[in-house]
Amino acid sequence: MNRPNPSLDYPRRKDRTVTDEDWIKSLLRRAAYGVLASICDGQPYAHVNLFAYDEPAHALYWHTAAEGRLRDSIAANPRVCFCVSEMGRLLPAKTALNMSVEYASVVVFGRAVIVNDLDQAQRGLQLLLDKYFTHLKPDNDYRSVTAEELSLTTVYRLDIESWSGKRKQAEGGFPGAFFYRPPVPD
Repeated sequence: MNRPNPSLDYPRRKDRTVTDEDWIKSLLRRAAYGVLASICDGQPYAHVNLFAYDEPAHALYWHTAAEGRLRDSIAANPRVCFCVSEMGRLLPAKTALNMSVEYASVVVFGRAVIVNDLDQAQRGLQLLLDKYFTHLKPDNDYRSVTAEELSLTTVYRLDIESWSGKRKQAEGGFPGAFFYRPPVPD
């Protein structure tokens, strides 16, 4: 894979770096959502998105409203990064300093483009529908996206230039490890 700036796409913790591209692709396929980072008027901007990984095109797709801050930021500066992650078990320790968590993450670097080609935009949206509504079929369970509906949204494609994977996983039966449960409100 082309790595225009290797210092950006390799984690600091070499012991947690994952270079296995099949592992990275697998996390991109199964992650429920991701966070896109861009710059808008000189200000960092993070945007949570549902997305679909298009492995043959080596790209990510997502969509937003036809107008807004994200569209403006990408039109002004297409350089972005996109992060997905999964949280594993919490790992208790005898000291606060050593408390930890299992996790897996991938950061993708590249250029985002606004998809203006109607066929490609429809394909990107269909990838999203196929990922999140796997049990429903177009033109059977729902009407496919129309050109009029496409005019109400912006479809984006992130052309992947590089990526990095990172994982922390406790080996064996870690004493006291448990999965996070949100506190119950009073």
